[in-house]
Amino acid sequence: MKRLSALLGGLLTAALVSASLVTATVPAAAAPAAPVLSPTPYQGWNTYFGLGGDFTEDTIKSVADTLVSRGLAKAGYDIVWLDGGWQADQSRSPEGDLVANPAKFPSGLRSLVDYIHGKGLKAGIYTDAGPFIPGKCGLGSGGGYYQRDADQFAAWGFDAVKVDFLCGIAADLDPKTAFTEFAKALRNNASKRPIIFNLCNPVTSPDWGDYPESQQSINSWTYAPEIAQSWRTYTDVGFVFDIKYKDVLRNYDANARHPEVVRPGAFNDPDYLAPELGMSDEEFRTQMTLWAVAAAPLVIGSDVRKLSNTSIATLTDPDVLAINQDPAVVQAVRVGPAGTTETWVKRLADGSRAVVLLNRGDSAKTLTTTAREVGLSGGRFTLKNAWSNKVTESAGTISAAVPAHGTALFRVSPATGLPGVPHVTAGIPAVTRVGRAAQPEGVAPVVAGGDELRVEVAVRNDGLLPVLKPAVTLAGGTGWTVKPLTKAPTLLAPGQQTTFAFTVKLPAGAPTGNATLTGRTSYEAIGYGVQQQTTVSPVVVAPEPPTGSAALSHHPWITATSGWMSPTVDEAVGGGSPISLTGQTYPTGIGVASPSLVRYYVGQQCSRLTATVGIDDAVRNVGPDGGTSTFQVVGDGKVLYDSGVVDRDNPKQVDVDLTGVRVLDLVVGDAGDGGYNDRADWAAPTATC
Repeated sequence: MKRLSALLGGLLTAALVSASLVTATVPAAAAPAAPVLSPTPYQGWNTYFGLGGDFTEDTIKSVADTLVSRGLAKAGYDIVWLDGGWQADQSRSPEGDLVANPAKFPSGLRSLVDYIHGKGLKAGIYTDAGPFIPGKCGLGSGGGYYQRDADQFAAWGFDAVKVDFLCGIAADLDPKTAFTEFAKALRNNASKRPIIFNLCNPVTSPDWGDYPESQQSINSWTYAPEIAQSWRTYTDVGFVFDIKYKDVLRNYDANARHPEVVRPGAFNDPDYLAPELGMSDEEFRTQMTLWAVAAAPLVIGSDVRKLSNTSIATLTDPDVLAINQDPAVVQAVRVGPAGTTETWVKRLADGSRAVVLLNRGDSAKTLTTTAREVGLSGGRFTLKNAWSNKVTESAGTISAAVPAHGTALFRVSPATGLPGVPHVTAGIPAVTRVGRAAQPEGVAPVVAGGDELRVEVAVRNDGLLPVLKPAVTLAGGTGWTVKPLTKAPTLLAPGQQTTFAFTVKLPAGAPTGNATLTGRTSYEAIGYGVQQQTTVSPVVVAPEPPTGSAALSHHPWITATSGWMSPTVDEAVGGGSPISLTGQTYPTGIGVASPSLVRYYVGQQCSRLTATVGIDDAVRNVGPDGGTSTFQVVGDGKVLYDSGVVDRDNPKQVDVDLTGVRVLDLVVGDAGDGGYNDRADWAAPTATC
């Protein structure tokens, strides 16, 4: 939900200055008015995304215990942060003091803070820069209470405060003025207690409506570095219990616009980390990677008591945290163009580089950059994979096989001494053909029982020494037959690549659902023995295609996404109401918010798709902002129908020839004005098969 042109403009600016940023010292800046309370990005946990407003003193104590017992506190996550929901209904006592909800906190906040401190942790709290306005926001320190509240937070013993702007925007305040006054009150608290100030203006356009730039989060960088320890750079990264990968990328891109203002004690803040709130493990590892190189505060938004060991391991990886906590506090910049695949680089205090190879797309890719492009010179380089801890040596090429929605993160530095293990990149198994049809570029593979596939694994040697006896074996699902098509070479010289090809035959009755192709690559590194790499490619074994005249909304989809919440069947998204377009209701259909993709397998068995597309009547009288979308029907990667811009008043009819189509995508875009009020419908989608 962003304006793409503005975003790309900001990223282009970052790219143009990247050469100086990756080779120079920390950008010079005037001495900040805000004290340096946390020289490197602070870490912690916040109630908002994983608990909403449903927490008590027992909940908070339990979380504090968990941060310690599961090793998160030792890894640096030491702030226990109460977001909105801690306050009493009336908010203030007759004397004007803030009051905690006595049912939730019967022992009071001072007692809770003492408990947190007793665990060796710090405590954070939440308020708003605007005045409390019932029905508009839950809590506010405006209206003359800044100093009183700052004194009270300090007296309670809090170490950090998040200051929101929901009340502020409702009261039409100027954020720079309001936040500057609050910052002064915090610095001058009566207890003289150091308190981290997280400035949180989440207002963005068009996500929130039409606001001038001066009132939005995208303007905070112009004043916040002088008054706060961190400042939000875009709207929330998601909703309570619901964080999507696309919005993580959106917030990262917005956060990347002004790396020049980041320095020790002052950080751009793209919002919270969100394991297990809607993203896969791979997608969360991408978020962790990006936040690490952004020198961003690392605050966990999920309920840490429920996280898997995999998520805990991701959060506490020492090499990744070392990159985030690097004392130079330089934010990564993009090197090269923006796109589905990108390279980001962060200069580290010892002169090495943290290099990210980012794959935003839906299919695995082998991504490549060079030491020269990331600001290093010489002929030998040590590459340490921050996630796998594997150390290799390269002649200058930095490459990795990167899964869909994934990243590779390397710490790259000049090499010395004896030659190390050559940097060999074993590609992720790639489905290049299904039967006689070429696999569409950039699309996750979809297969079916009885299909014959061509699968390729590319292996490249980017080291200084040759590797011997390279070999690849491939395995599929139960009952899948794999036959090699190529002969392995005896040697792979530096800079050389070879491709191993296979045919894979699925049995007619292959179970539907998620499956994997697993490639196992081995080779002998001179002086280091046999090396092995395993790469995995997820594939989807599709259900049977529809038959007859089928209501597509009643047929199982392969995947379905919605800009917020989840796609709904035979209902408008978000409210449970029937699908309705300009007063006409439809008994069948799919409700989504933009952007959205709903994918079906039709297996070359269907000849026609009909539907009516439009903006649901649920937002007919809401706005006036937003409420426009685009609709596309895509067959095997090729656009078969494009609606153009569709508004609330003019639904459009769809009638598309599906002859020869295997995989059908129904795609909804935001029409360029963000997803505000975009409750889009595929009404009565009917496939003739």
